[in-house]
Amino acid sequence: MEFSHFGALTAFICYLSATLAVVFRLFHPKGPHIVSVLTLGCIAIIAHTLNTAHYLFNQEVINFSLPNVVSLVSLIITLTVTSLALRFKVNLLIPVTYAFAGLWQLIMGFMPQGSVAPIISGDLSVLTHITFALIAYCVLVIATLFAFQVAYINMKLKSKNIAAVSHLPPLMQVENQLFIILFIGTACLFLSQLTGFIFLENFISKENAHKTVLSLLSLVCYSFILWGHFKQGWRGHKVLMMTISATSLLTLAYFGSRFVKEFLL
Repeated sequence: MEFSHFGALTAFICYLSATLAVVFRLFHPKGPHIVSVLTLGCIAIIAHTLNTAHYLFNQEVINFSLPNVVSLVSLIITLTVTSLALRFKVNLLIPVTYAFAGLWQLIMGFMPQGSVAPIISGDLSVLTHITFALIAYCVLVIATLFAFQVAYINMKLKSKNIAAVSHLPPLMQVENQLFIILFIGTACLFLSQLTGFIFLENFISKENAHKTVLSLLSLVCYSFILWGHFKQGWRGHKVLMMTISATSLLTLAYFGSRFVKEFLL
């Protein structure tokens, strides 16, 4: 068995086991056994990291093809959620992030690695822009997951279903965390756009215009959400819908054209 196949299967099995360990005990009186969940998650993350490094750095350049970028993004998100789980109750976030990461690792392990999108590691300006862009996307996806959690807790509290949220954090705590994460992600997105305008000559060229426009639109949307919350008191379902819309725009900006180029053309 090749290294990539073994790593993919290991990550998939451990991510899946951790996901099921949370789902099956989500409404248990004592909740999920978090030590077991995080142990499995850490094993999966180690395999995920080795697998991602194998695909990114197995050539003279950094291969930033779409599958590799998705693998890297899912790794950063799962690592962040796992770290948050050490201190906070994120039982609703773990199954979503682990399940996606596990399925993608399984796909990566058996997907033909044909496409190559090289990044020159010595170009500091490009790496700075890409780093801010990756951090922004990962943080804003996590913010979207927190928005779902806020909406779920709020819905259950309104329906007087206290048992459904007994092992989840207080609504106000999650909501405060949501807007802190959203602010950090929006700031990183702003810096990624700023570094792109300053350092990249082709940032507003015809071939990158759609990416730039969609990224700027998503930046406006995230900024509007923050303004609406702090100035108008927006929260709950409205914030969730607007966050989903902004994250969808950002996903199209980052991955839409690359999917067409690498898989459809």
